[in-house]
Amino acid sequence: MAKTWMRLDNAALIFPATRKSKWVNCFRVSATLREAVDPALLQQAVNDLKPRFPSMFVRLRKGVFWYYLEQIDTPPMVHQDYAFPLPHMGAQEIGTCCLRVLYFENRIGVEFFHALTDGTGGMIFLKTLTARYLELAHDIRIPATDGILDRTEAPQPEELEDSFQRYASKYPLRIKENEVKHFGGTRTPGFQFLTTGILPTDQLVKAAHRYDATVTAFLAAVMAQVLLEKQALEEPRLSLQKPIQICIPVNLRKLYGSRTLRNFALTVYPGVDPRLGSYTLEELCKAVTSQLAAEVTPQKMAGRMAPNVNPANNPLIRAAPLFIKNIVMQLVYNVRGENFGCLNVSNLGRQTLPENMAPFVERLEFIIGVQQTYSNNCSVASFGETTCVNMIRNIRESDIERRFFSRLVELGVPVSIESNECNYRAQ
Repeated sequence: MAKTWMRLDNAALIFPATRKSKWVNCFRVSATLREAVDPALLQQAVNDLKPRFPSMFVRLRKGVFWYYLEQIDTPPMVHQDYAFPLPHMGAQEIGTCCLRVLYFENRIGVEFFHALTDGTGGMIFLKTLTARYLELAHDIRIPATDGILDRTEAPQPEELEDSFQRYASKYPLRIKENEVKHFGGTRTPGFQFLTTGILPTDQLVKAAHRYDATVTAFLAAVMAQVLLEKQALEEPRLSLQKPIQICIPVNLRKLYGSRTLRNFALTVYPGVDPRLGSYTLEELCKAVTSQLAAEVTPQKMAGRMAPNVNPANNPLIRAAPLFIKNIVMQLVYNVRGENFGCLNVSNLGRQTLPENMAPFVERLEFIIGVQQTYSNNCSVASFGETTCVNMIRNIRESDIERRFFSRLVELGVPVSIESNECNYRAQ
């Protein structure tokens, strides 16, 4: 019998075509429990979830015209976590399975090749996996709420759809983005430094509200301020400085009511040009907030989807062999892919869990890897009273995260630091 397969969603097309060893091309979500993880029970939980997530238990295959995802017969084996997060997923690994399930002491982690899903889809998978693990470990029944799917229910068609195809406009929105400052450093091939800032959510929210901003806009504004200062130190001549823009992925499910588990996010790039003058944090918060409000509308997002979706549906492009498509997509990515942002600030927001599950979970986390030209990235998730801000880099210099977390402390937000370099506490 032929194996079940599916096309890559529109956002996923770029990842196989631009795969390189220096681009991690995957992300991680994790749950830290209040007890040690039993690997055997975790493996059983993985096995139990396979029928419910046909778009996750897949491998990447290469056809004549397109890459595609093919379901695998056997779920992946769980493994003890690595010494550092998000090692590169090579062709052999994603040709076997496009996700990893990991454990270490009391932590459950899942790493996804980004062609499978985005952070929201990954968090739904993690929550459902953790819920099933806790059911097995404690002989309880956890309800399918708060982003947890009923594992006994058949997969729903809308969970598997390419929502880009469904919601893209026929008329592309023409946007001229600024080419921005990119920050580099001394590369550390094969190793990524991770610094986790653990923040009290209530105090973070209070700090953001003092500037009439959401947490996402506030963190992006603080990051922009740090990068403006760093650029001014590196290049004192104002005429040679470049705009600072923060890449913020937007979960489109909220705008359109989509239930897809596949990729359905687009990025926007709020920012400022330092050549126009200096900016206070209040002004940066206003700039980021107003730009997000102007861009994140159903109409504009539909127009932003169109330049990616419409060409892929062109009969001439569809008929081109895969190696031609790969060349074209790599060229397009080189021109547009990462030129308009300095780094990501990707916030999955406040996560909730069912009442009988929450006491077992200490925190939830989200980590996106570095990209081809972004040496640093920032990802955020909140659960209960804790917000975890993960700063990752593939360079030795740590000044961006040091300045960023220090600035938060100056603004009245205490930060506890964990790192695969060192541990200390900032007050």
